[in-house]
Amino acid sequence: MNAAPPYADLNPSLILTAIENLGLACSGSLFALNSYENRVYQVGMDESPPLITKFYRPNRWSDAAILEEHQFALELQEQEIPVIAPIIVAGKTLHEFQGYRFALFKRQGGRTLELDNLEHLEWMGRFIGRLHAIGACKPFQNRLCLDVQTYGHRPYQFLLEADFIPAALKEDYCRIVETLLAKITESFERAGDIKQIRLHGDCHAGNVLWSDGPQIVDLDDCLMGPAVQDIWMLVSGDTAAEVNMQLDCILEGYNEFHDFNYRELHLIEALRALRMLHYSAWLARRWDDPAFPLAFPWFNTLAYWQEQLLDLQEQVDLLNP
Repeated sequence: MNAAPPYADLNPSLILTAIENLGLACSGSLFALNSYENRVYQVGMDESPPLITKFYRPNRWSDAAILEEHQFALELQEQEIPVIAPIIVAGKTLHEFQGYRFALFKRQGGRTLELDNLEHLEWMGRFIGRLHAIGACKPFQNRLCLDVQTYGHRPYQFLLEADFIPAALKEDYCRIVETLLAKITESFERAGDIKQIRLHGDCHAGNVLWSDGPQIVDLDDCLMGPAVQDIWMLVSGDTAAEVNMQLDCILEGYNEFHDFNYRELHLIEALRALRMLHYSAWLARRWDDPAFPLAFPWFNTLAYWQEQLLDLQEQVDLLNP
């Protein structure tokens, strides 16, 4: 018999009861927010503004890993770096109710970061530089490390072992991915001694709210890795000139607060390739969650894997020295 899907028992009554068990009075209002990895809700409160609650995906992170995420957010907040940190209730940030772990956050409004706004990009550079100056002070002990093994070989092996790759494409897929992984390894070797620091890890426009400046809203994927991982996803230029102009703006702001190792720029295409492999495996690992086939109906189709072959081959070509 198949195990029950994650969140099978997570219903409005359980959510509201979990929060009220912390001594908080809910109004009964509950609004689901856009999130697939975790379950996130806006919860109405009786005598205060609504709160945001995040119910963590079962069996994804250990308690120690989640608490490191929370501690990092609180550390940044203490240094007046604008990040939405978990609320401390009864001396804790991580709570448990009927097998579900959850945290509470203040609601934060804002608009989407404008990636084509050079002033915003320079501001983001200063913001990330400040974040990295704190992130470089000490390492994570219980979070992932962004490297070829964790974000490349492991996702690839999972996709093969779980039989997600169509038989007609498997030979070509394996050939391209194994070539790509070798190229990624060579890129890291050419970059030399790259420092691994605590990062946001998923620093794209969707995880930034803009309101008189940037504010990070989600540290769920924070990890150890090279600093450029928090930079390359903010670059959206269509030409080399546009890309270089955007990178220059970000790094001009960044270097005001933290020294950037310019050898890391050689890792951008390698990191992009690792993200592509990791993303496919992420969707595959979540395919037993009913929310995923509904939200990503194009995944695991023949057309999806055919497009992946083309995209991964393009990365191989880009990684040729």
